[in-house]
Amino acid sequence: MASTESCVTIHMVASLDGFIARKDGRVDWLEASDEFEGGDTLDPDFVQEFLATIDCYVLGSRTYETALDFEAKGLGWSYGDKPTFVLTRRNLPKTRDTVEFYSGDLAHLVNERLKPSFRSIWFVGGGAVSGECLRLGLVNEVRYSIMPILIGEGIPFFEGLDRDVALHLVEMKAYRSGMVALRYEVRK
Repeated sequence: MASTESCVTIHMVASLDGFIARKDGRVDWLEASDEFEGGDTLDPDFVQEFLATIDCYVLGSRTYETALDFEAKGLGWSYGDKPTFVLTRRNLPKTRDTVEFYSGDLAHLVNERLKPSFRSIWFVGGGAVSGECLRLGLVNEVRYSIMPILIGEGIPFFEGLDRDVALHLVEMKAYRSGMVALRYEVRK
């Protein structure tokens, strides 16, 4: 991919059994604790530098509500000052100027609005949103952060795929927390 092209990434944190949230939307299991001595430490400076490379975020309405809940609990706003596009048909509270609600065609949003303006576009929430992005062929890479926990049932990472999606493993990393981060390119 040329450096001037946009890259659309799906990123999700999930349980080992592939769920991004409990059936009721709770993500209390994200704080699962483990200790893997051979893993890397998530250095705060590295995290900040990495987050600076992301130009905008796209998320579903339930993920947006979870982010608002985290912020209300004093955990901060996960998306910094980056433009954040929320896919919804519902009337949700807008707490900052960087948030824009969108209810139209997803391919139009990505191809006509986001790609001309942003190089690094991150879809960070919603199993239905992730599945739709893959069905429409909008995704360049999938980043999957697996937490060391099984929750048995919940909202799956990808909902409703209607075909196989071939991936190529590009990178993997294990962390001291027991989390494993995988990065795949989507084969076209």
